[in-house]
Amino acid sequence: MSALLATFGVDWHSLLAEVLNFVVLVAVLSYFLYKPVLKMVRDRQALVAKGVEDAASAAAHLKEAEGQALTRVRSAESEAEELLKAARTGANAEKSKILAEAQARAAQVAKDADARAAEAMAKAQKESEKDIARIAILAAEKVLQKHS
Repeated sequence: MSALLATFGVDWHSLLAEVLNFVVLVAVLSYFLYKPVLKMVRDRQALVAKGVEDAASAAAHLKEAEGQALTRVRSAESEAEELLKAARTGANAEKSKILAEAQARAAQVAKDADARAAEAMAKAQKESEKDIARIAILAAEKVLQKHS
């Protein structure tokens, strides 16, 4: 074997020294470079995994918050409908009350107008009776004057 190595120009001692240097270099690089880089990669993987978990958690919280918001909106809509219904009921009651008051006032005004009309008619009738009586007296005087 040494003849074969000598044929290719390989020195056994140099090859052994280079193999030893390579093993030392691999051991040093493994200790000072590979392990820290591997640790950094694992830390980065853990950070990414935590980010994914946090994103999933945030999505779940968002979905829950949207559900709560939807519940609140529906509750507010039902309260608004109830308030609107109560307001309409109150407005209808107020409308009925105002209408009743207006009808009562209209009836009172009509009653007052009827009373004034009756009073005016009675006054006109009295004046007519006075005028008729005066005309009758004047006519009687003229008839008496003609006959006398």
